[in-house]
Amino acid sequence: MKSASKFEKVAARCWNLLNEGKPFTPIFVLGTFLLFHFRDMASVANLSSIFLSLLVIIPILALYFIFDFPLFLRNYLWIPFIAYLIVWNDVHLPLLLFAIGLYFFFTVFFWGTFYYHLRIGTSWLNFTRFWKLVMKNSDSTSGNAQEQLPKFLLVLSIWQLVYENHRLGETVEYLSIFVFYGFIFIFAWILHRYLFDWKPTMYAEYTKDSTEPPMKALSDKVVVIVIDGMRKERFYEANTPFLDYLKENGTEYTNMETVYPARTVVCFTSMFTGTYPFEHGITSNMVWKLGIKVESIFDSLRKIGKKGRLLGIAHLVDSMGDDVETVTAVMHNDEADPNIMKRAKKIMKEQDPDLFIVQMIATDQTGHSRGVLYDEYIQKIEEADALVKDFVEWLEAEGKMENTTLFICADHGQADGIGGHGHLDEGERFVPFFIHGPHIERGKKVEQKHSLVSMAPTLAHLLGAPFPSHSRGKVLIEAIKESREKK
Repeated sequence: MKSASKFEKVAARCWNLLNEGKPFTPIFVLGTFLLFHFRDMASVANLSSIFLSLLVIIPILALYFIFDFPLFLRNYLWIPFIAYLIVWNDVHLPLLLFAIGLYFFFTVFFWGTFYYHLRIGTSWLNFTRFWKLVMKNSDSTSGNAQEQLPKFLLVLSIWQLVYENHRLGETVEYLSIFVFYGFIFIFAWILHRYLFDWKPTMYAEYTKDSTEPPMKALSDKVVVIVIDGMRKERFYEANTPFLDYLKENGTEYTNMETVYPARTVVCFTSMFTGTYPFEHGITSNMVWKLGIKVESIFDSLRKIGKKGRLLGIAHLVDSMGDDVETVTAVMHNDEADPNIMKRAKKIMKEQDPDLFIVQMIATDQTGHSRGVLYDEYIQKIEEADALVKDFVEWLEAEGKMENTTLFICADHGQADGIGGHGHLDEGERFVPFFIHGPHIERGKKVEQKHSLVSMAPTLAHLLGAPFPSHSRGKVLIEAIKESREKK
């Protein structure tokens, strides 16, 4: 299986500019307005008016970049637009209809059909389902129509109002516009201060301040298999005999919580640094500054002469750099996970890392392209079960499972719509998580709420490494038999 090329890594970053909701809004507004007024730009005077009026909308674009308006808060986004209509009573209907049409062309046809066909082989008719998924999507991406529509309709309306007045030489009521922005800021601040109350509680202290570092390694090796985007209740519905065997003969954490925002690069970074976005610096899949600000579990292992590797798709490089072995994500989705596991065997055979993390992507990609409430999604979970079984049996045959601990989990769940994840809607927040191995309690279920940031310190504990510098997670001590069996 090919590694992700330099072009694919750059293309993934460029795509995230359009995929992540925060950068998408200003890019879409700018592109839509310039396309609509393309003929006007033949005039220098009109170009000047476009530029000057663009400056006026920068504050509201900044407000919409800062504030998330997640889940039910997105319904409040229509209030500023309605207030605009009442105060100014000025709507350029052709521009707004053009914007709506362009938005649904981008999400439903370009993204949901053309992009997914070329990248993972979905049908050219995928738009017949994808439009329904976009309308009910709740995540933090550009595919969240209920969030993006009221945002760009308002910004385009204000831009058009100022542009027309400036172009015609009429008085522009800058003061009233900026007072309106002040209203939106106060409105957004109040909503987020008093209604945005479902973020996971973060651990306040560092792991090293509350837990003694491990005296020696319990496991010779640890293997972590992350089935990206595996929604917990859909996993329970699927026929997964091998994963069920591992779960029932190991320790399952039934209330394992992901982090906010529940985006893949954010979740992986939190899992393997042991801390949160405010500290490690990765706040979305769109990574503005490459690399993390804190130590990772890979750094901890290097301190004791051990090696860790992460096998995953291109954008994980943006966070953890050279510790990632990349795989290309441009292939038919039926081939993705089998090829990943084939590459995983190659890495284990040739590099033999002490910690090996594998990202399986087909379940997540099916959720995004076809939805999580359909049979295709269950099928991908069941295929993952068979692939994990084959990989573990191969490890056993190679003599690499004698004193190895195995973690199976998801980085996040997926909500309804286009398999959305980010804002912790239903189906996103709690993920499958279980551990199996010779030093793991058998048949145990831990119902206490835990966080995925506990992954890194638990890996350090098992492998006898120091905790990563800024790890805040708790060692999952309930699962671990502390004494190594004497041979």
